[in-house]
Amino acid sequence: MTRIADKLSLALARRIALAAQGFGVERPETVTTAHLRRTVGRLGLHQIDSVNVLSRAHYLPAFSRLGAYNRGLLDEAAWGPKRKRTLFEYWAHEASLLPLGLQPLFRWRMDEADRGLRGWTRLKAFAHERRPEADAILARIRDDGPMAASDFEHGKSRSGWWEWGETKQALEFLFWAGHISTATRRGSFERVYDLAERVIPKPILALPTPSAAEAHRQLIEHAARAHGVATAADLRDYFRLKPEEAMPAIEALVEAGTLLPVQVESWRQPAFLHAEARRPRRIAGQALLAPFDPLIWERARTERLFGFHYRIEIYVPQDKRRHGYYVLPFLMDGRLVARVDLKSDRQGGRLLAHKVSYEPAAPPETRERLAAELGLMAQWLGLAPPRLL
Repeated sequence: MTRIADKLSLALARRIALAAQGFGVERPETVTTAHLRRTVGRLGLHQIDSVNVLSRAHYLPAFSRLGAYNRGLLDEAAWGPKRKRTLFEYWAHEASLLPLGLQPLFRWRMDEADRGLRGWTRLKAFAHERRPEADAILARIRDDGPMAASDFEHGKSRSGWWEWGETKQALEFLFWAGHISTATRRGSFERVYDLAERVIPKPILALPTPSAAEAHRQLIEHAARAHGVATAADLRDYFRLKPEEAMPAIEALVEAGTLLPVQVESWRQPAFLHAEARRPRRIAGQALLAPFDPLIWERARTERLFGFHYRIEIYVPQDKRRHGYYVLPFLMDGRLVARVDLKSDRQGGRLLAHKVSYEPAAPPETRERLAAELGLMAQWLGLAPPRLL
């Protein structure tokens, strides 16, 4: 039976959110493909980011929840042999790895991009007056096989129509529009494109295409399940839906009883509880969280849930940074109690902790448990553990 709640304490809302994100359960001794698949399925996506000062961002959410695992499992799921793939790349929250089963839910977004209604401004021209250039690139990939932007000739291509930079823009338009997908990633993490029908398995392509409204409803339901409890803005942000796309979906899910309207202590905006969300009495364990982890990527939500002001300072001048360049919050027993500026010194073979900042109410055992988690991360990355001051 569905339990309807009108009011939630902030502590309970925090536990619900953490449980929905896969925290508070014992990590497996050996991480299998099934563990990884369940984790990505629970979250709905792993965000991709180009910064590699510590580790590629898409590897870190699984480490936070499962502990040390073979990153090759994720590589195989995303870019391995077609028969073993369970993930695909597309624009979801940002550039993301998503379970293949979600592909039909983004076809409306691909269609809008194909018509020049979505995507970066400079790409939209390829849907209209520059369409012949995009079609020529698409034909080249169809004839010659998977290609990266760097595979096209420097300067003018053999068609004589575009420069290298413009080729990349055309490729990104075709990617947004769903005509091509990521076949693999090269050593420098460069995306290699191929026709979508040669990347996405046929059974997935054969799935019915839902209406845009139905896709929005399912995406909001995925977001609500991943959040546990969330405001309408939180739900929209998860897959980057516009208010006019998300609000009818939220209303439909409330009417169906999938979302339960609630008021969370100290939250100004009304919230929605997923009807199947767990309500644990406590959350135990610890984890380091990447800046692009779904638990904390929406900074206003992080502040509402944890009372933790967090900003990534990569683009802040060094002398104005408060906590460091690539800072990971430290989650311990359901609270964010510290943050650490980390770097993988691959040449020196050591994980570096440039700066550690403890929250005022951090328990006495925080340092010891943070050191243990950093040791586990160092082992996972094949590095010596950092020295904590």
